[in-house]
Parts: sequence; structure tokens; C-alpha cells
Amino acid sequence: MALITCENVSLGYEGLTVAKDISFSINKGDYLSVIGRNGSGKSTLLKALLRIKNPERGKVVYGDGLKQSEIGCLAQQTPVQKDFPASVFEVVLSGRAPKRGIMPFYSKTDKKQALDKMELLGITNLKERCFRELSGGQQQRALLARAMCAAEKILFLDEPVTGLDPVVTTEFFNIINEMHKNGMTIVMVSHDIHCAVKYSGRIIHMDGGILFDGTVDEYKKSKIGAEFIGGHKHD
Repeated sequence: MALITCENVSLGYEGLTVAKDISFSINKGDYLSVIGRNGSGKSTLLKALLRIKNPERGKVVYGDGLKQSEIGCLAQQTPVQKDFPASVFEVVLSGRAPKRGIMPFYSKTDKKQALDKMELLGITNLKERCFRELSGGQQQRALLARAMCAAEKILFLDEPVTGLDPVVTTEFFNIINEMHKNGMTIVMVSHDIHCAVKYSGRIIHMDGGILFDGTVDEYKKSKIGAEFIGGHKHD
């Protein structure tokens, strides 16, 4: 059974419809990239999948027992978040907040999970550092550790490597690939078509709706894939 299903979904904001008649499923074990130009509805779709925003029409259905607390999301940083005056450990630990329920404090299990994720990502030595003092790559690792603390079944990534240099980008995707191999379902929203084709296994190309949904190999052989990959027609 699918983890998440979109059924004839239409999306919009500020009275403007940006995508219509979207139907697809996210299955357990997928490594799916949702791509398209800026303004094509990718980020609005992400908000609908996370149930942050209601569709104009249609519905988003969670299946296979998926709970909101089992979803992790690495969203784009705002200037305020980049300047957040908290320690790295506090930022990572906050990823456990959805699992606390009515408990007012973090448990020993929560703290161990945060430390385990920091060790996995090689940032244990940054535990007491102020988040806003970190480099872009270090901040992204801390935020990924935070998302991993929340993610049990599925991890969403929203333009995860924007502003990162090629070396840090490669390191980041190596970590994501390892998570996927260990059973995590990955959904990445990106305007970088070449990056999506290189790392993911399935592509959804949007522009006012779904223009393509299939494997990376199928996308490369498709008319739209050949046009965009070969013509560099992406923002």
C-alpha cells in the first residue's frame, strides 16, 4: 500500500491555481524527485503532502499506517533560521518534538536519538556550538540530523543543496543514499534537474500539472527529459 496518495489534487496560493489534476502515489522505498521550473507548483505540492496546506480540490491520503510524527522534512532555510541563537544539539533535539506528545520535556530516548544522528553525520564535535556560527554545510548537516530525528518512514527534502559547494553537495547525497539503502523513503523537491537525475530513482516533472512520472532511465529517454537535460532549460 502507498504511503501517500494524491487523488485529483489542484493546488494554489493567493487565489492563483498553480497545478491541476495531480494524481500519483509515493510508495515505500521510493527515492522520488519532484522537479520543474520555479513557480511550477513543486513547493506548494510539498506543503500539501505534509498537510501544511489544503488542496483547492482533491485529497491527499496517508496509507500503510503512516503518521504525521513519522515524517521528517528538511525545508529551505529562512534568513531568521540561519541566524537562530541555539546550540546545535538544541536544534537537532527539536526534531523529536512531534514525538513528545503531552510530555513537557525531552526524554532520555529523545536525547540519545539526537546524539546518535549527530554522530552518524559527523557533527558531534559541534554539539555546543551556536547554530548561527556554523558554515552552510555544517548547518545543513545539523538540519538533516534534526529531520532524521523525526523521520521514521519518509524524509522530504526541499531544495536541500542550494548554496552548497560541489564537495559538500556530494557528501550530503552520499548520506541520503545510505539512508535510502537502509529503508528510508526519500522525496526531494528540486529545480536542479541534473542533480535529481543523478541521485534519485524516480522523477515527477511538474509544470501546471504532472508532465512526466517514471523512472530516471525512462525520463532520460523521454522527449521532455531529453529536452530539459540536454537543453539545460531549468532555473
